[in-house]
Amino acid sequence: KASNPLSFFLQAKMSRPVQARRLEGIDKNIWVEFVKLAATYSKVNLGQGFPDFPAPDFLTEAFTRALGGGNHMLHQYTRAFGHPPLVKVLAQFFEKLLGRDLDPMTNVMVTVGAYQALFCCFQALVDEGDEVIIIEPFFDCYEPMVKMAGGTPVFVPLRPNPPKDGKLMSSADWQLDPAELVSKFSERTKAIVLNSPNNPLGKVFNRRELGLIAELCVKHDVLCISDEVYEWLVYDGKQHIRIATLQGMWDRTVIIGSAGKTFSATGWKVGWVVGPDRLLQHLRTVHQNSVYHCATIAQEAVAQGFQRELMLYGKPESYFVQLPKELQQKRDWLVQSLDGVGMKPIVPEGTYFLVADISQFKSDVPDVPNSDEPYDYRFAKWMVKNKGLAAIPLSAFYSEGHKNNYTNFIRFCFAKEEATLKAANDILQKWKQEKTS
Repeated sequence: KASNPLSFFLQAKMSRPVQARRLEGIDKNIWVEFVKLAATYSKVNLGQGFPDFPAPDFLTEAFTRALGGGNHMLHQYTRAFGHPPLVKVLAQFFEKLLGRDLDPMTNVMVTVGAYQALFCCFQALVDEGDEVIIIEPFFDCYEPMVKMAGGTPVFVPLRPNPPKDGKLMSSADWQLDPAELVSKFSERTKAIVLNSPNNPLGKVFNRRELGLIAELCVKHDVLCISDEVYEWLVYDGKQHIRIATLQGMWDRTVIIGSAGKTFSATGWKVGWVVGPDRLLQHLRTVHQNSVYHCATIAQEAVAQGFQRELMLYGKPESYFVQLPKELQQKRDWLVQSLDGVGMKPIVPEGTYFLVADISQFKSDVPDVPNSDEPYDYRFAKWMVKNKGLAAIPLSAFYSEGHKNNYTNFIRFCFAKEEATLKAANDILQKWKQEKTS
């Protein structure tokens, strides 16, 4: 009996590689593993960077009005590069912050969160063989996004200089070595990624540090991708300085912002880029050939939120004034809790995050035979499984070549309800009692 001629084709499997080369080596993601661990074991999750308190009433009310207000066109596509009311108010707001006139149609682009803004930057501006300087520790997507664009990441670490007076370390004590930074710039350098305030460390770069970066960018004709999503979350009277305002920097800087961090609504995924049209025109090309469009109603609500904040700019009732005051109190509370149990917190100048030194806890965590996993990974996994408290290992925010130098730290998020932070404190206090009994 003749075999079915189709059977060969039905059973044949592809033998050629299906994965694009640009994905090689970047398939692992810390969040997949640690979010699953937190969901399975944690009683208190201080790992992921999102608030568990509500977004402000004025913002959710704006969303509700947009949803049911009778304007049926808000359920349809809006302008691809940003809903007109949103880009218009963002241009007005950033004119104040940057001290220059902005065209809402060419100097602002709305994205699906800051994450897509970063993706557009790397895809549009980085070519095969280009080098991109990344300051460590860094938000973990920078490295794979550079590699996907065909670029080569070049890493320069912030180096800790502990205070000698016995005080707690501050994120300001982690500094760039100027000579080391200078050595990373070459004719192959296309861009530097600046994240200030910095996730995970909470460092707010000062004017001297930014001045050195700006000077090197101008000297070597290098672009600056400035991730400023925590721009309003700065504490202790510190000032967030926008590098685009420094001499020679506007024309070479793309500023990235986030409504998720600005208005405590991370799930809305509304972000933006602000910069010169000569750069943004290329980001628009990537945007129109990837997501093309962002959710209209979310953009409408964020536009109304910014209109409110524009009227209240600098006034005590402004959300941008109130939120950092509330978060500074939460930060101080968590600093006290961690310090009280022997973890040495590094007091952050900004962001949602606080890094703590866990060197004194090595005897608590059993060794895993034949494991090459760093101590901070083992500690974070052990802590969530045995204590119910979730945090993220700091070495996840370092390159492969440097991560073994920073395995004695973990990152906590303090943008949480008072009850959440109290529950974390209860876990820590019980742990302390067990250690001393």
